[in-house]
Amino acid sequence: MKYTTKAAAKSTVKITIKFDGEEWKEALNKAYTKTRGRFAVNGFRKGKAPKSVIEHAYGKGVFYEDALNLLFSENYDKIITKEEKKFTVVGDPDVSVDKLEDDGVTLVAVVPVRPEVKISEYKGIKIKEYAYTVKEEEIEAELNRLLDRNARKVEVTDRAAQNGDIVNIDFVGTVDGVKFDGGEAEGFDLTLGSGQFIPGFEDQVVGMNIGDKKDVNVTFPETYQAENLKGKPAVFAVTLNKIQGKELPELTDEFVKDATGSETVEAYKAKTRERLQKQADRKSTDDTENSILEAIAEKTEVEIPQAMIDREIDGLVQKFEYQLMYQGLKLQDYLDFLKMTMADFRKNYEEQATKNVKNQLILAELIKLENVEATEEEVDAKVAEQAASVEKTAEEYKKNMDPRQFDYIRNDLVLTKLFSFLKENNEMYKED
Repeated sequence: MKYTTKAAAKSTVKITIKFDGEEWKEALNKAYTKTRGRFAVNGFRKGKAPKSVIEHAYGKGVFYEDALNLLFSENYDKIITKEEKKFTVVGDPDVSVDKLEDDGVTLVAVVPVRPEVKISEYKGIKIKEYAYTVKEEEIEAELNRLLDRNARKVEVTDRAAQNGDIVNIDFVGTVDGVKFDGGEAEGFDLTLGSGQFIPGFEDQVVGMNIGDKKDVNVTFPETYQAENLKGKPAVFAVTLNKIQGKELPELTDEFVKDATGSETVEAYKAKTRERLQKQADRKSTDDTENSILEAIAEKTEVEIPQAMIDREIDGLVQKFEYQLMYQGLKLQDYLDFLKMTMADFRKNYEEQATKNVKNQLILAELIKLENVEATEEEVDAKVAEQAASVEKTAEEYKKNMDPRQFDYIRNDLVLTKLFSFLKENNEMYKED
């Protein structure tokens, strides 16, 4: 067997593998030995017919496919291992037959490989930095949500529905006079002002009284999930059955202690501020890091093979599928409801997946360029910190750690170091 490798389009490598006549003959004999039990020939017990007899009965090429598969499977991994310093395979090969004759066979495998990343600039760039601070109205909103969660529902019979009420309705939706899937329900509870329904729907229910019937006219957003409804005007025949209002508790130290465990309203507000600020700090970090990556990505050239994008799409689809499972839904049922194929659904993730892969490649290249590493002492310190948070010693904590947890800690430390370096070596600015 002889082979050659050659760089091809869009981060692929073309591997040409040549087998001489003797190798091809041996592969055919192996294929015959492996598969002869599948063939029945008159005058022979199944699996006992000679190779020449089977070829005469079924055609000369009866063993070609199996023989080609054997040749490829026995040699491909060896080639990839031998060439691993030249390129890294990131997907399955596309294999074709270039020559098939008695004196030899030539196979061609086009293999997606990790692409070359050309970063023209990653220092001295003017990059926006984000910093979020919790505002008083956010604290008040949290307090209002606490009161709302603990509100008592009361029947309302002496007034029309208003924002904040829970209304029980029947509705039938039509587009051009025709009902559509998912547009009909009876006894549906809807909180007015929640934004659960199409824009404009809830506003038109406000003001209805118990027993009222009304046609609610809305237009489906252009971004609506179901293709057949995007941008379409619709009419919902709505009947209001019942109205429930909310009676909020009084915000007192006693209520807060019962509801949250905090001793006073002020103590709860302080704890809430601390929690929200931690969330704001995480968002500040995430948005700043995304800003850095976007700036560097603009100065980066890379040809990403489709195999890497497809693999990232696989992960995004799986993540969405898990989210549906938590809601008791299946992905296929979701797609059926939207009248969408899996192929079209996957296309929705193409742009995000491409961006994700490019960012991953950029980060890996920067780590290599700057030789960023996490020392064992740093990893041990992080483990000790996590152990302390659950009141364990580092030794106790390590006993239950999966090797992947150590990898995660090490990678997290490396990325933290890298982004610190990038912040220090670029012109970071904040908007007023």
